[in-house]
Amino acid sequence: MNLDSPFPGDTVTTSAAARVLRGVEELRAALGPARREGRTIGLVPTMGFLHEGHVSLLRAARAECDVVVMSLFVNPTQFGPNEDLDSYPRDEERDLRLAGEAGVDFVFAPVVEELYPDGFAAAVEVTGGLTSVLDGDPARRGPGHFRGVTTVVAKLFNIVGPDVAYFGQKDAQQAAVIKRMVRDLDFPVRIEVMPTVREEDGLAMSSRNVYLEPADRARAVALSHALAAAEQQALARDSLDAGLAAARIELAAAAIEPEYLEARDAETLEPVEGLAGRPILVAVAAQVGGARLIDNVVIEPLAG
Repeated sequence: MNLDSPFPGDTVTTSAAARVLRGVEELRAALGPARREGRTIGLVPTMGFLHEGHVSLLRAARAECDVVVMSLFVNPTQFGPNEDLDSYPRDEERDLRLAGEAGVDFVFAPVVEELYPDGFAAAVEVTGGLTSVLDGDPARRGPGHFRGVTTVVAKLFNIVGPDVAYFGQKDAQQAAVIKRMVRDLDFPVRIEVMPTVREEDGLAMSSRNVYLEPADRARAVALSHALAAAEQQALARDSLDAGLAAARIELAAAAIEPEYLEARDAETLEPVEGLAGRPILVAVAAQVGGARLIDNVVIEPLAG
């Protein structure tokens, strides 16, 4: 099994029958018969180092689609100059095994030069409030992060031509940005956002959790506790301020200073001041030891 070849066009077949393709034209050719037959194609974009959250997306795609494609690509354009591109965890052999076990048909695993050849100068960008707040705030990751995300996702949509694409709720802002890109640019793809998958103690699963030392791993669960407290208190007291205050208490008890802890409209990400009958996203980001972690909860309006 040749997992090491860096050359576009190389094909690898795993023991679990997921076919690995490195080249854009090779993938298009492989999907041609399914497309001509009118079979539904599902896409799960990933940066690899799979965990159960990724696998849940793969299973959802397998249950709904005739053909499942998983991309496996650490996208350099969504990393800032001081972020963890070089150290981002990678384990392609394990990823391919998990993909095959989840029923993936094709794994698209290109090298960087295949998607960003010499002279590459294009970008797809969603501007405005969706990309300039939370992680997109210029003082944080910045809107360039989402420009990198939308550019690579647009390329994947053009390469794969999926009927459905699957994303996780943990990256709620990313999902909102991609939904807006799809709407505004008329991509013929349905976006499915699947629930966040958590560890038994509530910590949201993330590839970056591997950076956590044991003591920091114990502290990190405070993020999910804070969000649960925010939801409970906001609904019980009909007050977002009370919910956010309860969340800050949970974080402070774990000696975590949030990079942000904000309540925003779950679709537009506009600021909100109260529970106004629309879903409210409460999002948090914090550096915990060696890991920058994000998490969120959506507070649904009470019936009646």
